[in-house]
Amino acid sequence: MAEAAIDYAAVFQSLPGMVALLTPELVYADVNEEFVRGTGRSRARLVGRHVFDVFPDNPNDPAATGMRNLEASLYRVLATGERDTMALQRYDVEHADRPGEWEERYWSPVNTPVLGPDGKVVLIVHRVEEVTELFRARGRTGGRNGRARVLEAELYTRARELQELNERLRRAHSREREVALALQEAMLPARRQVSRHHRAAVRYRPAVGALNVCGDWYDLVDLVGGRRIGVSVGDVVGHGLAAAGVMGQLRSALSAASRVAAGPAQALDVLGRYAHVVDGAESATAVTTFIDFDRRTIAYSSAGHPPPVLVHPDGRTRFLDRATDTPLDARPDPIPRPQAETRFAPGATLVLYTDGLIERRREDIDAGLARLADALRRHRDQDPETLADTVLLELLPPGGATDDTALVIVRL
Repeated sequence: MAEAAIDYAAVFQSLPGMVALLTPELVYADVNEEFVRGTGRSRARLVGRHVFDVFPDNPNDPAATGMRNLEASLYRVLATGERDTMALQRYDVEHADRPGEWEERYWSPVNTPVLGPDGKVVLIVHRVEEVTELFRARGRTGGRNGRARVLEAELYTRARELQELNERLRRAHSREREVALALQEAMLPARRQVSRHHRAAVRYRPAVGALNVCGDWYDLVDLVGGRRIGVSVGDVVGHGLAAAGVMGQLRSALSAASRVAAGPAQALDVLGRYAHVVDGAESATAVTTFIDFDRRTIAYSSAGHPPPVLVHPDGRTRFLDRATDTPLDARPDPIPRPQAETRFAPGATLVLYTDGLIERRREDIDAGLARLADALRRHRDQDPETLADTVLLELLPPGGATDDTALVIVRL
């Protein structure tokens, strides 16, 4: 016997507590009956309107912060794709039938994302519990109720202090992020330096709304007068200034090793030994390729990193995955890393990248690899600079990725 279909609209309306659905533009998409009763607004006065057009701050209270705090929480959900639980809020509401008359109200809000197939936030579930009546019921003076009122006021004060502390921490992290990004930009090769390496394009996109930035890197190295070059990308686990510092050390070490190594595997062997003594290099990954334009070959080796993509002029794509090994610090020294070689035809394209370009929450990595291969095949005739922008536009979520991304494209 087939199971009866679940009426999710009816379930939504029956949810206990006040629940609303907001679009990424912070417009009410739907509200349940409890939300209508609790706010004193009809569904018609809510759905289709911006949340802060319906519920602005009390203009008679210069210290009002409810709207600002709620806005910050909702934008954090949009940026991170993660639930945000707010501290207890005082958020006064204008009386529905008496314009200009404001009621003191207290709320406990939780904002939860609803993600689409691409990992992008498509709706926000805005759930609030009103605790105004608790404050009013225990607001009488004298005796036990008076003591309860003092304790509740203290709890509310501590909740506000905690929220203010969190805001200060976010500002501090934001400043650290800016410094780390500036440091990383100074350490990575500039586009004008990359332009010397045949027809190549590089891109770096920091994560949006997250702190795990500054661990991705790329490098291009002249090996033999421009007829042989090394192209590498890597990823350091961690974030902020610490990750940027480790990134700079590993990139510089690989750049130096590549100039004297017999091949990419030997260069990664040297880098791996160096990673063992660098704090913060644990589980770091890298892939490096040596391109020989005279022999038309690519030698490559990977230390736990996603495979480069070779796009042939006719549109065939091939992932260079025959020399994949463990991350940099995870291999015993006496055992050499694997190395493989492949040939290319003039006009082919080599693409190296970090996992921020292909990975999505709750999605198999093969889906991201297939998406990358398809984009490269369809746009293979674009020049490297245009192709780099196209790939980022198609593969990164519209609001930005939650992990930083490095990308290198070389026309062979």
